[in-house]
Amino acid sequence: MPALYLLDTNIVSAVMANHPMVRANVSLRSGQIVTCTIVRGEISYGLERLPPGKRRSNLEAKATAVFAALPIEPITSAAGDIYGTIRRSLELNGHNSADNDLWIAAAALSLGATLVSNDQGFGYVPGLVVEDWTK
Repeated sequence: MPALYLLDTNIVSAVMANHPMVRANVSLRSGQIVTCTIVRGEISYGLERLPPGKRRSNLEAKATAVFAALPIEPITSAAGDIYGTIRRSLELNGHNSADNDLWIAAAALSLGATLVSNDQGFGYVPGLVVEDWTK
């Protein structure tokens, strides 16, 4: 079974920006890449914060194209259980992470996916495999 990769928000943004290394990795792994509803929500929020205009319209079009091409995985009850476990584990070890990041990590773990992100904070999540496609 081929590996599954879940793209974090910063990597979806890199796809939208046509980052050459990210695009190359996406092309190599066609059919093995997903994202989740939390990432879609973060991108949507970022777009909502932009003033109306050409830049926002261009980014909205890029986001629409990316999300049309990527399967969007829901947050399942298994991910909810994992979220609780990893949040408590990090808390006990003195690490704080943003809730959305923990949900994204839980989604990746529940799918058995490698999380693709350039956010170093994910390195504290037990059992999470992370790759950075921007380097």
